[in-house]
Amino acid sequence: MYLYPFICSFLITVGVVCCILFLCSKFDFLKKISKNRKRSKGVCRLGGVAIIIGFLATIFINNDLVISQNLWGIIFASVVILIFGIFDDFFELEWKTQLLFQIAVAILVFIFGIRVEYITNPLGGLIFLNLGKFLLPSLFFVIFWIVLMINSMNWVDGVDGLSGGVSFIGSLTIFFLSLKPEVNQPPVAIIAMALAGAFLGFLIFNFNPSKILAGTSGSMFMGFILASLAIFAGVKIATALLIMAVPVIDALWVIGERFRSENSIFNPDNRHLHYKLLELGWSQRKIIIFFYSVTLGISIVALRTRAMGKMITLILVVFIMFLALTFISKKLKIGSLKTNNG
Repeated sequence: MYLYPFICSFLITVGVVCCILFLCSKFDFLKKISKNRKRSKGVCRLGGVAIIIGFLATIFINNDLVISQNLWGIIFASVVILIFGIFDDFFELEWKTQLLFQIAVAILVFIFGIRVEYITNPLGGLIFLNLGKFLLPSLFFVIFWIVLMINSMNWVDGVDGLSGGVSFIGSLTIFFLSLKPEVNQPPVAIIAMALAGAFLGFLIFNFNPSKILAGTSGSMFMGFILASLAIFAGVKIATALLIMAVPVIDALWVIGERFRSENSIFNPDNRHLHYKLLELGWSQRKIIIFFYSVTLGISIVALRTRAMGKMITLILVVFIMFLALTFISKKLKIGSLKTNNG
């Protein structure tokens, strides 16, 4: 029941990637390069097309899955992300356009019923966001949550195999969570396995040196689908936040650095953790092993703890990440000063 969507999605994604790579070798315009995207030089950026097609095709052909209104919302939003992402990869839209698009996607799935009616209070009880017909608190939360996750994953996509691997671990974590007796959500498990298969099918072509990149459609889809599935699975916000802890904390740290330096928080730069580790001399392989290990470790903790345990884990991760980022930033600054003085 669960192995079939994984294998099906994996094979479809691999097949689509192979077709895209063939087309990229025949038509140079598919390798569209921009001065702001040096990493994409000579590498096709249409990996997200394969991921989304592999995932959606598996959803449609799976007889064990009933497509509900919520799921239709996710499907429509995924198609919109696919189209918008391809357009951005070719024409490099402004950050304001991308942000408005992300907000629109969040509103779209909200209309289809992807809503957060409450969040669990780690100190006990629930915090309700849907107050009768007054839906604005829930809407604002959904917009903030989805936009945060999309940009966190979009910004971490700077090293081959990084975003795809984190997303793969995240989808497997949601799968195992959905199988727990107290959760017992077979539809979510099927969707999560379809996701895992699509991510793995892309990932085998994305390890350094990558043959294909996720592109805007892929990186946006990774953040969007994990954020949406966390809500679809019954408000598993804390679990998803833990899975994405490193990318999210890194994104918030970079926003703070850009704000302090009076730069636009959306202008691309090399302030992200993976770029700093590269500057310290880490290899891409070492970086992805580090990210995978931390994400996997946190995911295991997330599966074995309840609300209070998740909150304590998140606080510890934030504290450790803050110390690590502070130390790395100071070390790079000292190294830069020595280089300039030398």
